[in-house]
Amino acid sequence: MIRINEHYLKLQASYLFADIAKRVAAFQKDHPGKEVIKLGIGDVTRPLPAACIQAFHQAVDEMAEAATFRGYGPEQGYDFLREKIAREDFQARGADVSADEIFISDGAKCDNGNLQEIFATDITVAIPDPVYPVYLDTNVMAGRTGDFTDGRYQGVVYMDCTRQTGFVPTIPKAKADLVYLCFPNNPTGGTITKAQLKQWVEYARTNKAILLFDAAYETFIRDDRLPHSIFEVDGARDVAIEFRSFSKTAGFTGTRCAYTVVPKSCMAYTAAGEPRPVHPLWNRRHTTKFNGVSYPVQRAAEAVYSPEGRTQCRQLIDDYLRNAALIRKEMTALGYECIGGDNSPYIWVDGKMDSWKFFDFLLEKANVVCTPGVGFGRCGAGFVRISAFNDYENVQKAMERIRKAITAA
Repeated sequence: MIRINEHYLKLQASYLFADIAKRVAAFQKDHPGKEVIKLGIGDVTRPLPAACIQAFHQAVDEMAEAATFRGYGPEQGYDFLREKIAREDFQARGADVSADEIFISDGAKCDNGNLQEIFATDITVAIPDPVYPVYLDTNVMAGRTGDFTDGRYQGVVYMDCTRQTGFVPTIPKAKADLVYLCFPNNPTGGTITKAQLKQWVEYARTNKAILLFDAAYETFIRDDRLPHSIFEVDGARDVAIEFRSFSKTAGFTGTRCAYTVVPKSCMAYTAAGEPRPVHPLWNRRHTTKFNGVSYPVQRAAEAVYSPEGRTQCRQLIDDYLRNAALIRKEMTALGYECIGGDNSPYIWVDGKMDSWKFFDFLLEKANVVCTPGVGFGRCGAGFVRISAFNDYENVQKAMERIRKAITAA
């Protein structure tokens, strides 16, 4: 008989954002006249930059002519995009990354979920708490965890991110083989210094571990003292893999384009302890299971690096950071402790009550959607994440509603 992968049965009832969507849909069905402002899921709301649209149109026109038509492209991505990424995103910041170490994909979420496939199922995984659900759930699916008990999966090394740690995970005493890091952090909006990253690189080198560094929100960093890439740290090439995305940088959430950097010197080991480069393993997985991002999308992503594209993308991010600053200012004025919102589009708010209760309160009394912090892990209990992805006018309206609801409560 055909059998299922029973590790899927360990997963909790639903994906966090699917659960939120159901609650919001039910509220709107019961209150059809209410306008709901969504500051929950991290989806962008502003149009693509004009430079990207122009490049998109030009590339589509090329697809209409036999002389310039393109079919299957290289699975790893076209050289014109990979070379610009290497030069502009890494080499310009002193990071040693070459174009052939970059893999273009349809999303950092996909790469985060898929990359664990190339590692053994009996390795030990270290994951922050709170955390973006994909890191944890894909390892559950792969069979690297035990059952879910008291809000956590057995067999996982959880790294608590609390006020006491500055919402940065502390290096675990236990030995871990695969470590997930995300900065600027989703969901807390926290950041990490170069000195702190160096400690993680040293930990990985000592323990022959690999760091999976999610830098999807690096474009929001405005503090020049903060690193944008883990490869700004000496020695990181040997022990780290980095994920980046055009989703937030240029509004590509619906267009789908991202990339992963796998240095050729990054090593994992056989059961006998023999080192093997990870790069060819990921290349084999990528070419076997992925047919590449479409040519027009890659041309649109390339336009991000044009002078016009850079200016337009920065304006997009500045607009979202303006929203974030307003949210943090208003919530702080109302007496709520917050972090994030300065080098991140997310504001992590201590709701002073159960996360889902605060979610329901904001939805029902202010008609504003946030994200319950407990959905990101046990350490998120009592917090909510408010997203800055919306128009400034809507954010102003949302904060006015929240202020009235909290004042009246």
